[in-house]
Amino acid sequence: MKIFIDSANLTDIEESLKRGFAQGITTNPSLLAKEPKSSFEAHIGKIIDLIKKYQPGIHLSVEVFSRDQKTILDQAQKFIKQFGYPEMSIKVQVGWDELETIKKLSAAGISVNCTACMNVTQAVMAARAGAKYVSLFWGRIRDGGTDAAMTKERDEAINKKALDGDDFNPFKVVQATRQIFDQDKIPSEIITGSMRGAVDVRDARLAGAHIVTVPPKFFPDMISHFKTDQVVNQFLSDFEKWLS
Repeated sequence: MKIFIDSANLTDIEESLKRGFAQGITTNPSLLAKEPKSSFEAHIGKIIDLIKKYQPGIHLSVEVFSRDQKTILDQAQKFIKQFGYPEMSIKVQVGWDELETIKKLSAAGISVNCTACMNVTQAVMAARAGAKYVSLFWGRIRDGGTDAAMTKERDEAINKKALDGDDFNPFKVVQATRQIFDQDKIPSEIITGSMRGAVDVRDARLAGAHIVTVPPKFFPDMISHFKTDQVVNQFLSDFEKWLS
């Protein structure tokens, strides 16, 4: 399992990179909006500096902040040139018009991470358009089956057979996507985001995700276990008694 850090917080990123387990970082406009106001370019530059200091060469995904095709293309080319980081992917949201954008970026040799995918067909179409990575939103897929604010949209999608019950089970969505990718030899990698806890991280990989991008607040839960604490304390206590 490859673990990416899902954050724009410089302290969280540094603390995670120092420990050596992460193989990438993903950011998005919402994560950046949680940080103190500053230059977007300067903030991304600081993230790249931390990567170079602790784990040179790991992945970085930077998201565009527009739905206009020309603006996305301009931003992507600007990011690639300005940041000059070879392992960077441009995150582009999934959508009908965006597929053309993904195709153009991929044809230009730019690595694309297609984000905000919620079902199998979105992921497959994005991958076929040229996305190197497709990001399926685990927690939000599950929310889609219960979100009261989306009742009308959910019912319409089910009635016209665009979706069914399995489309709100993130395990089944990721599992089916991975099965199709493997059967059809699609080289894109599946990233799962929108993790809600350490159990989601485990289950996402078991479902077939190549990469899980995780908010740093869950890392302590992933590395901790109450029985580990009990055993280690017992070992130390027994040794101290032996010494005395």
